[in-house]
Amino acid sequence: MPEQSAEKTYRFIQMFYFFTFFAFGSIFPLLSVFLEEEKGLTHTEIGMVIAALPLVTIFVQPVWGMLSDYTRNPKRLLMIASIFASVLGFFYPWLQLFPVLLLGIICIALFQSGIVPLSDSLSLNFVQRNGKEYGNIRLWGAVGFAVAVFVLGRLTEATGSMTWIFYSFSLGLLFALITLFEFPKRADEVTVSFREGLQTLLKEKPFLLFLVSNFLIFGPVLANNYYFGTFILAVGGTLSGVGLAFLLAAGSEAPFMKFAQRVINRFGVVFIIIFSASISCLRWLFYYFEPSSTIVYATTVAQGISVGLYIPAALILVRELAPDDVRVTAVGLYSAVGNGLGNACFTFIGGLFIDLRGVSFMYGVFSLMTCIGIIILLVVNKMFQPEWKERMA
Repeated sequence: MPEQSAEKTYRFIQMFYFFTFFAFGSIFPLLSVFLEEEKGLTHTEIGMVIAALPLVTIFVQPVWGMLSDYTRNPKRLLMIASIFASVLGFFYPWLQLFPVLLLGIICIALFQSGIVPLSDSLSLNFVQRNGKEYGNIRLWGAVGFAVAVFVLGRLTEATGSMTWIFYSFSLGLLFALITLFEFPKRADEVTVSFREGLQTLLKEKPFLLFLVSNFLIFGPVLANNYYFGTFILAVGGTLSGVGLAFLLAAGSEAPFMKFAQRVINRFGVVFIIIFSASISCLRWLFYYFEPSSTIVYATTVAQGISVGLYIPAALILVRELAPDDVRVTAVGLYSAVGNGLGNACFTFIGGLFIDLRGVSFMYGVFSLMTCIGIIILLVVNKMFQPEWKERMA
């Protein structure tokens, strides 16, 4: 690809991530508040509704992957997913009653779940072919997410209506759709079937143990995106405060993502994963003791380290640990276990713990689970260190 054309595509990919995560930032952090205050659901019911999003992802993402392999046109599939998710999101506020709200979120998830893996596949292939850095693309997603939560927090508080989060979600995806016309058409090509790739990966013990560790570490991070608003309100914050907290938290991810590759090159990918996970563990433990809202706002910048470094490092490690011919399958499995199963599990049990013992107790459990994940990673690193070094050499 000519340098000028590649640079133009690079900018449009960054814009896509900004608008897509602006859409996600509009709805997900405030969804639990919407379901509680405007629909009157219990936290257990809220946990079930929210957990449906990642749970559907586990089963639907492989379908999007197979469709992408069959059609050889992930860009068109990405357009379809964005359009249907946008339309369904627009009509969601009109739904009533728990079963209908649950069904509605499942319908949104059917299409929303295809957006990130399809765009990641296209983006990763593009940066590898053109000497760019994935972190410099993904950071725009963090910026978009942060801006959305800040704006929607103020807007919903000023208007007294939470329905704005869904209209902003739909609008963000429509803007993202426009940028897709400059997206590359091809992603990584699959050289083996999903079944064969899965059989190969099941023999890779370091990879499998990292999946378990990632489940315990990143599941609470994703669940926090849904319940952090509830926590802010519980410690005396406001809806505007929720927006400010997410602006600081998600916004702090961007600079760390920008320099993630340099830090990883200097200290090593495994060290960075352990370090960033340790920050998450300490952050959840701190929230267990119910600090004031002012102190919570100040500590949200820890998310820059715990997420801004973890996401690029984990993706790099997954691709390095997997054999070359099953990397696409490995990334899909990693996403399904962490973004899907881990997200669903911790979101659901988070709702249960909030109903039973309160939101601060939930963070205590998150801290414990993250600590176990770190221990597993330390053990795996010691057991397989020579093999990992050989793989990543």
